[in-house]
Amino acid sequence: MAAVSSASDTGDTRGRHPPERRLLILGGPQSGKTSTANTILGDDVFDSGTETTHSNVGHTEIYGRRVTVVDTPPWAVPGDPGGGGGDAGGGGDEDDEGDENARADPDDPPRPAPSLDSEGPCMGAILCPPGPHAILLVVSVAQPFADVHRRAAEEQLGALGGGTWRYSMVVFTEVDKLSKGMFIEEHIANTGEALQWLVERCGSRYHAFDNTRKDTEDNTQVPELMEKVEELITDNQGWYFEVNELILLEEEQARRALEEERMRMEEHARQREQMIGGPPRELRLLLLGWKGVGKSSVGNAILGRRYFESGQETELCLRRQALVSGRRVTIVDTPGWDWFSVRRTPKRIRQESQRGAALLRPGPHTLLLVLPVVSSLTARKRRTLLSHIETLFGDGACLHTMVLFSCGDWLGRTPIEEHILRGGRELQRLLEYCGNYYHVLDSKTPGMDRSVSVLLDKIEEMIRENGDKAFLPIQTEWLSEESSYSSDNTEPEDDCRGCQLQ
Repeated sequence: MAAVSSASDTGDTRGRHPPERRLLILGGPQSGKTSTANTILGDDVFDSGTETTHSNVGHTEIYGRRVTVVDTPPWAVPGDPGGGGGDAGGGGDEDDEGDENARADPDDPPRPAPSLDSEGPCMGAILCPPGPHAILLVVSVAQPFADVHRRAAEEQLGALGGGTWRYSMVVFTEVDKLSKGMFIEEHIANTGEALQWLVERCGSRYHAFDNTRKDTEDNTQVPELMEKVEELITDNQGWYFEVNELILLEEEQARRALEEERMRMEEHARQREQMIGGPPRELRLLLLGWKGVGKSSVGNAILGRRYFESGQETELCLRRQALVSGRRVTIVDTPGWDWFSVRRTPKRIRQESQRGAALLRPGPHTLLLVLPVVSSLTARKRRTLLSHIETLFGDGACLHTMVLFSCGDWLGRTPIEEHILRGGRELQRLLEYCGNYYHVLDSKTPGMDRSVSVLLDKIEEMIRENGDKAFLPIQTEWLSEESSYSSDNTEPEDDCRGCQLQ
């Protein structure tokens, strides 16, 4: 962190009692954080009836001094001591080099990585530039405060950077719920070591708030709090807390990533609503690959029924169609290629692959290159696969090709990404050729709605990426002698939309 004298910042030439005080309020869920902010501001500036999702700023005047109050989203409290980022106790803090006045305490918690799940405290600090004079940690006396809550508070301050504790003060809320005659000091002593640690970590600075008394004439809570804030500022020789620029950059990057993810999800939901509301969207898929890799089983898994005969070699192209996850999916299964050479793949099989594409008029959206996870990929095998694709479908086929890993049950609990890393450079080069579009499917379990739905989502994403080249157009040469070898319930000349839904 970096610290700057508040006197020089505000332009007070006398260097005392600057006209502004900036307070950053942090706290856990249902701690009374927002009500505390409203009590300080003297009005219901923030909505205390709903959970705060973004940092908000309010202003007021107290004894002629401008006071800025920033309310922030609640910090996350994991459900058990092992969750939420682990133990943050121990380790040192980083600090700005050369700033002796802003040196962090040696036992400050390490700063956790920015989270995309919620807005961090740095965004709140940005709203009270150039930085807060006091950080108020709000704790409700009506809720338990165990070690898991202590770690949550520690991680929240750690997200701001080093040296935060010297600017921190605990504010207890709901003190009206204490037993009659009990003082806040007795509550601190009785609650346990976690709360005692927090108070001591804040330099034994604390204040008790009864937010139900904010409108009474004898309410002295806010003036007394501001007196303690003045004492804190005096102890810090007039310095305020400023977030390190690197942390601000990380927070901004996390915020942008979160916003992009939200926009992507909203766009996806909008497209799904349009698709469900109107006629089902058609996806045309061509299954390709070596002999014996499980293409027919993959087709059955996607369509949810045994449409293709698996367990025996496919001799002729076969087209089948079904409604899957709100889409009309048309699949053509094709005979398998030779593993090591295009020349060793019979001409009839090569022509059959092209005629399979011709059955998906006006052209297939995606060429699903089926690759079993149990097979290793050598340089020769990779070159053979790419030679088949480019020889049969042209150089532009790479834009429409996705690797579909079959036999996914062999992976067990191993993530497919780890399998790809272990697969070596040749497998990675194949995926790069396909624009890193891939999916893994356990073809032994037909009707796996979620996995198949994710596959179709990826195919639609590929279609959107391809823009005006949404599908691979049929070439004239693919139509030669079409009816001699293809097998389907309809005439080859008919459009795929004529296929009967089964």
